[in-house]
Amino acid sequence: TVIRAAVLIQKWYRFTMARLEMRRRYSLSIFQSIEYADEQDQLQVCNLPSFLHKQVCYPQECGCTNRMGVCQSLLQSSVLIIEGKIAVPDSYYGPRLSFPLTVEDANALLHAFRNEQLLHARYVLQLLSETRRVLKEMPNITHLSTSYSKDITVCGDLHGNLDDLLLIFYKNGLPSEQNRYVFNGDFVDRGKNSMEILIILFAFLLIYPNDLHLNRGNHEDYIMNLRYGFTKEVSKKYKEHWKQILCLLRDVFSWLPLATIIDSKVLILHGGISDTTDLDFLNALERNKVRDHIHMRVVLFSFKNFVVEMLGSGLCYLQILDILWSDPRSQNGCTPNKCRGGGCYFGPDVTAKLFERYNLKMLIRSHEFKPEGYEISHDGKVITIFSASNYYEEGSNRGAYIKLNPELTPRFVQYQVSKFTRRQNLQERVGTIESSALKSLREKIYAHRSELTSAFAQYDVNGTGRISVNDWAAAMESVLQLELPWRMLRSHLAQMNPDGEVDFMSCFYDLKMDQPIKEAQPALAETLCRYRKDLEIIFNIIDKDHSGLISLEEFSQTWRLFTSHLGIDVQDDSIDKLVLSIDYNKDGHIDFNEFFEAFHVVHRLEKKAT
Repeated sequence: TVIRAAVLIQKWYRFTMARLEMRRRYSLSIFQSIEYADEQDQLQVCNLPSFLHKQVCYPQECGCTNRMGVCQSLLQSSVLIIEGKIAVPDSYYGPRLSFPLTVEDANALLHAFRNEQLLHARYVLQLLSETRRVLKEMPNITHLSTSYSKDITVCGDLHGNLDDLLLIFYKNGLPSEQNRYVFNGDFVDRGKNSMEILIILFAFLLIYPNDLHLNRGNHEDYIMNLRYGFTKEVSKKYKEHWKQILCLLRDVFSWLPLATIIDSKVLILHGGISDTTDLDFLNALERNKVRDHIHMRVVLFSFKNFVVEMLGSGLCYLQILDILWSDPRSQNGCTPNKCRGGGCYFGPDVTAKLFERYNLKMLIRSHEFKPEGYEISHDGKVITIFSASNYYEEGSNRGAYIKLNPELTPRFVQYQVSKFTRRQNLQERVGTIESSALKSLREKIYAHRSELTSAFAQYDVNGTGRISVNDWAAAMESVLQLELPWRMLRSHLAQMNPDGEVDFMSCFYDLKMDQPIKEAQPALAETLCRYRKDLEIIFNIIDKDHSGLISLEEFSQTWRLFTSHLGIDVQDDSIDKLVLSIDYNKDGHIDFNEFFEAFHVVHRLEKKAT
């Protein structure tokens, strides 16, 4: 009886753990699929011809440019600092930096940021100017040797998560001549402390320029920063000097090295490689000329075969896109990375070919979320390292970093920051992740309501409002193209009748558009919900003084450009009526942040619960 009970308990435990693991995996798949779909959506915005020409190709958001195309704010910032016109008031109690920086200055910054203090704009601009000066002297590919120290630590994406950086320093020690670091890009965006991370890393770079090394990531990019939060973070924290800071950062990002090689054997770069990657070419190009790679990604991805035949700038852009955006895959070959819309998928044969050409042993890259913080692929030759824990949701993943000893044997150190005083158990963590993932997926579903309804109707030939599970899953995938296990997710998204058929309109039962403005027709409201992030990027660029206000004429013109380019069928008069209705004080301007906030999906069940 005891043995039988033990067997039953064991079976129950295995079943429970298997279900939890299944829920965790499909939740992470939802997050990642939506993330990549979001990157695809961004391509459409960046491909707006006039938008690209007027807003991206020329740095107008920072003011006028001179004949050499250098942003005037860069020059103005230096002049303001030299002339002392950016005064530091006596009421400021944060760190006061003097250059050249010392370890004491870096410790003061760490202490201040732990206590949620801001560094004054004067010191930020000085720090960025000094960082740019140092970076300009560095090669495109940095060469290091382990013979000068015991280990070299390699960190992956941080994405604005300051707590992860502080935990790494706590566990592994601060950068020094005896404790060298390589940070492999994507320092910014998504998290709320991107600016603090940059300040800390740049400070240690100035103190130990031979011992702390930075590679550029795909998020060290102006357009990416507009969409994923860094631009908004800087403008909120530095309301008076945010323009100068962002413009100087744009130049600093363009001078970040592209890769690091350790002992001529270990290649470290942010994304990956392709079958055309040429390290000699990468080492020789003028990296600072490639400022904003995201808008070039649109053109090059569409015409890759043509660009490969080009000489000069086209090949230069393509090479950089590949190392910043590519991902490894288990299948041989090199194919376009359609999920991200840029870079490629590279197989073990591509890795082997590059290793043979340059006598390499290992490729360390970042760029991809990994539940355990790292992943080994291509027979141990490729390592992905991801250092931002809780990337999608609290408990969604661990972060990790790599310790490389003189024998170049990697040792992985994992960690996970927690905001809870009591550690959540596995079931609680999975429940939190699953709930957040399903919420994001439902919002995606609602934003495509019209298309989904049409797709469902094609299977519902008798007009019953019900279709088979297989047909429902096929319709979901045909519209959303997220490559998710729809049959498994059905119970969370739609109701089934006793006959085993899906009531397809039940996908939308627990969702509604929070639509306080009666002038917004349902089709228009759905469109605004679906393209909200894309429109916000454009409106933020138009809003030069970051007041949150743009003129009615600018709003209408941008809307017409946007809808025309994407082929969105919305009558002009409907948006005109809507815009006029929300100009409450009739001053000819609207608060577009408030406008977009009015059109978001409300989860009815959650609203009842609160």
